[in-house]
Amino acid sequence: MSLKICIVGTAYPYKGGIAMFNERLARELISQGHVVDIITFTLQYPKLFFPGKSQFSNDPKPKDIAITRKVNSVNPISWVTTARKIKKGKYDIIISKYWIPAMGPSLGTIMRLARSKSTKGISIIDNIIPHEKRFGDSSLTNYFVQSVDGFVVMSKKVEQQMDQFVNQQPISYIPHPIYDTFGEIVPRDKALAHLGLDPQYDYVLFFGYIRDYKGLDILLDAIAEGLKTNVNLRLIVAGEYYSDSEKYLSQIDSLGITSQVILHTNFISNDEVKYFFCAADLVAQSYKSATQSGISQMAIYFEKPIVSTNVGGLPETVIHDKTGYLTNVDSNELAQAILRYFEKRPLNQFRKEIQKLKELYSWNHFGSKLVELYDKINT
Repeated sequence: MSLKICIVGTAYPYKGGIAMFNERLARELISQGHVVDIITFTLQYPKLFFPGKSQFSNDPKPKDIAITRKVNSVNPISWVTTARKIKKGKYDIIISKYWIPAMGPSLGTIMRLARSKSTKGISIIDNIIPHEKRFGDSSLTNYFVQSVDGFVVMSKKVEQQMDQFVNQQPISYIPHPIYDTFGEIVPRDKALAHLGLDPQYDYVLFFGYIRDYKGLDILLDAIAEGLKTNVNLRLIVAGEYYSDSEKYLSQIDSLGITSQVILHTNFISNDEVKYFFCAADLVAQSYKSATQSGISQMAIYFEKPIVSTNVGGLPETVIHDKTGYLTNVDSNELAQAILRYFEKRPLNQFRKEIQKLKELYSWNHFGSKLVELYDKINT
């Protein structure tokens, strides 16, 4: 059965993981025979509250997805006009991601006004409890949650947290699919040459927006500790600062590891992502808190082992001693795990297990299970 689906949320011309997810999901649902439109923002975050340099992508506009800019996240009039547009479109499903409480009023109002007996609302929950908490979060989240017919969660941790907000709506756990939009895996030497890096060193990659909860400070301490044993260690930091850069730069300087840390702290375009992952020997996730992480899925796609802190939903994708290592949130433990990897170098062994995960986390599976949730709601 072909369904008509509207995805409301971040998409081109905006950048980042949520935009990438929504666009990839749209392509998958279209490939399964459904009609899909995306309605995105005219204003997502006011400049005053946006921590990065730019919200907008430098990549070309997708030609295979219908994307309309309609939603102003702080203008209620746009919420009403967006809901009217959706109702006029007579969609079977409205899909909206939920990642921060600040989006609760806009997305929740659109859902409330656009849903009907024939149009069901499904939310894909990234975080139901935000990493960086603020007054009023619970009220905003409750407002959004009560506007939705059913939920998709991508980690067991978030599924447990949903109990605080959801009473009756069905919740479906579907693992976060692999990001497979960055091109083919390239040889390590080619990736290193592209980035201008010396192949004699052992490279650890920290990738993605730099926010306090992601624990770059812990990883920097771990690298400094690891260099006492392995002088060939190098850390690549690839991603834009979403928190104060000065404290990290000061830490690097005080640790005396300026020459061992390679900073690429601008937004990494989609066509450059493969070079960072393929140059790296090991991907590090030193998070202080987490639900799930798209970075894990990217590492799996590029068949790279991960050393990760054992927090939130990260252990669901990082299998200790099989696809990487798990540690406590502790720089010394993280350092020992990194050193262990480069001492043993179990890449071939880990890669076999990682390839099994690639089969499990397919977009086809995600899209099919999402439609099954709709069928459950609609019966």
